[in-house]
Amino acid sequence: MDRALLFRNGTVLTADPSRPTAHAVAVERGVIVALDDDALEYGTRGATEVDLAGGCVVPGFRDGHAHPLWGGIELGQAPLVGAQSIDELLARVKAYADSHADEPWIEGGGYDPSLLPKGVGDATVLDAVVPDRPVVLEANDHHTMWVNSEALRRAGIDADTPDPALGRILRRGDGTPVGTLVEWDALAMVRRVLPVPDAAKQEAGLLRAMDALGRVGITWVQEAASSPAEAEVYAALAGRGALTTRVNLAFRAEPGKWVRSRGSFGECRAALEADEGARDGLAARTVKFFADGVIEMGTGFLLEPYTDAPHTCGLPNWSAAELEEAVTAFDADGFQIHIHAIGDGGVRMALDAIQAAVRTNGPRDRRPVIAHTQVVARPDRDRFAALGVIANFEPLWACLDGIMEKLTIPRLGPERSALQYPIATLASSGARISFGSDWPVTSLDPLQGLAVAVTRRNRHGAPVDGWLPEERIPIEQALAAYTSGTAYQGFEEATGGAITIGKQADLCALSADISAIAGREVADVAVTGTWTGGREVHTA
Repeated sequence: MDRALLFRNGTVLTADPSRPTAHAVAVERGVIVALDDDALEYGTRGATEVDLAGGCVVPGFRDGHAHPLWGGIELGQAPLVGAQSIDELLARVKAYADSHADEPWIEGGGYDPSLLPKGVGDATVLDAVVPDRPVVLEANDHHTMWVNSEALRRAGIDADTPDPALGRILRRGDGTPVGTLVEWDALAMVRRVLPVPDAAKQEAGLLRAMDALGRVGITWVQEAASSPAEAEVYAALAGRGALTTRVNLAFRAEPGKWVRSRGSFGECRAALEADEGARDGLAARTVKFFADGVIEMGTGFLLEPYTDAPHTCGLPNWSAAELEEAVTAFDADGFQIHIHAIGDGGVRMALDAIQAAVRTNGPRDRRPVIAHTQVVARPDRDRFAALGVIANFEPLWACLDGIMEKLTIPRLGPERSALQYPIATLASSGARISFGSDWPVTSLDPLQGLAVAVTRRNRHGAPVDGWLPEERIPIEQALAAYTSGTAYQGFEEATGGAITIGKQADLCALSADISAIAGREVADVAVTGTWTGGREVHTA
């Protein structure tokens, strides 16, 4: 039998409003069994002690929107994340291509589109560093793809290729493709000729993701766009005990295809619920919809035209009628609804679809989620609480980074820019709030997200008073959004999300007490250990 654990010599931040802090916590058989002096008694019973050394222990972080399988696969590709210039980015691509001479395609993800003129990459620029093989790079928004000429040729994309229904091929004045594709159907034109990672590569990617999640203290994650085939990869790891972070899968519903997918989503959910090997750590309770694209590439759906492109309001992925029909159908099947909505038009369309489902299907504990919630028109802000919609934010985005300054604000204009990421406003309205990362779009590290949520400052500490400072929230509220808030999102508040007696021992130890910092310095705190159900999955 496993020995009990005793966490002591630091602060316990419980995320429980009735008992916010403690000075010790004891764990036995994967469950929290005691706090404070009662916990210290376990030290006399042979418990394994975890010395917090003046730091703190918090509930394991719970990421309300991420893509672990994609992120893990991307970790094995050309390393683009963090490149600070086009020259550095190209040097990384060339170095990877030179050291992987046997790879027929060069792939990478996570480049910063603000490094490129208006976010647009030219195929000829990539041709100069890799002329003999196709190169496919995805921007960190994963709605934008930069490819070289050979990749365009393999995909059959030329001046005569029409734009797909849900995507755009960016072109020169003569109609020839520049080398940048935006949104799902356009990216799919290249993806369909890309070599598909086999099961071994997918499992290797998912194992890398499990390691990455553990390193930053994440013990539960909402996989935000999956398929029944990918669920099999998760189930294989769960069956052999290698899924060290709890996962809820969201199946991706697509316009025009969702009716055919409906039965397979339900069958996969039932199979996972019946699988004893996967049951404790893996579920599939959610269906994901993309209402729109992203502001920086002009595909987020706005109520009024873009400031820099007055001929367009962006690119809604669904008609309002079909989104309402699909959301209502999957809600009737008992699935939780999870909608990517970036622009104020996308957010309103998502709220309308959820309202239609509530009206048609009647009351139940449905906990729908609108993810990202970037631009929210003022008349729509009270609708979240009224409809029971959880606002999932990626707090790391709520600052003046390069994308915001160079691409987003010029496209929105000053009035709409001031409506972005209304975290404090929605929380004060009574809406439920959860946090996530959208990894691999941006950093997986919750501590970086917490720092921005509290300060609204970028990584350089600017502006000093924060960007839209009225939307800052206290560290305790931010921590709750990453723990008890996401536990509520996952229907797991009875078993997780807080350090209280009887709950699962999903815990994260930190090198400092983050409640005593409450500023940008939170991002510099280290994760010293992570436990899922009392099982240590990471130690510094």
